[in-house]
Amino acid sequence: MEEEIKRVILPVAGLGTRFLPLSKIVPKEVWPLVDRPMIEYAIREAKNSGIVEITFVVSNKKNILLDYFKPEKTLKRLLKKRGGNHLVKELENLQDLLKGLSISVALQKKPQGDGDAILQGASKLNKQSCGVMFCDDIIESKIPCLLQLIKIFKTSQRPVIGLYRIPQKEKLSSYGVVEVEKIASRVFKIRKIVEKPKSEEAPSNLAIVGRYVLTPEVFDYLKKAEIGKRGEIILAEVLQKMLNDGKTIYGYEFEGKWLECGTKEEWLKTHLYLSLKSERYGQKLKKFIKENKLL
Repeated sequence: MEEEIKRVILPVAGLGTRFLPLSKIVPKEVWPLVDRPMIEYAIREAKNSGIVEITFVVSNKKNILLDYFKPEKTLKRLLKKRGGNHLVKELENLQDLLKGLSISVALQKKPQGDGDAILQGASKLNKQSCGVMFCDDIIESKIPCLLQLIKIFKTSQRPVIGLYRIPQKEKLSSYGVVEVEKIASRVFKIRKIVEKPKSEEAPSNLAIVGRYVLTPEVFDYLKKAEIGKRGEIILAEVLQKMLNDGKTIYGYEFEGKWLECGTKEEWLKTHLYLSLKSERYGQKLKKFIKENKLL
């Protein structure tokens, strides 16, 4: 029976060490891109991909993430009294985004890697396949990236990994890179996953992006996985174990632009890129840059 993807896991329990010291008090997932936190971009992509259930995997310190999505009735009343109806509309737009979505929360008690975080989220799914999205990967595309992967899953009923082609070989050492067998336009069968290879040793220029469709079989492997030397269960290592056992995993080179937010510098670039393209702020910012001779 063909399984549909209607659920997604959003792991947001990470320590955010690349964003210290500010990430001590502000989780990176709520750092702004233009005038919205990056986590909101992921939720919008999920909803536009047909997702109806979202599971946040959080740590004990990430209550601010959940607070952001709570209705603010008292604040709305105050704003209305002060004539701030345009601000009320901003709050209502956020609640409109959440309409039709069921939200649940899973707790990752210890920072034991992305594999462990996904496993905690999977405990809410009753052995069903789902999407997995990492908020620090923003995808600009006509068709939502997750939906593109879901379409591949619909015909394959196998795990699907989002891939992006990196033209600069020297950058490949920063990513998980795959060895593949091409089976159709943009569709590949994954043969091997190499984490952060030297540029001359990279098996291709296709890097793994934080978009997945995972099946219950992946969760079974995660349950059996041993914690590694870094004290973590790493999803890429578990997927490689599946490949070693002869399991089929597909990769899809999605259509769109990958905007990274994994480091401060990458976040700044993405923030600037999206801000300058913003219908609301772009022209004003370009004028400001020109007037102040910043370029």
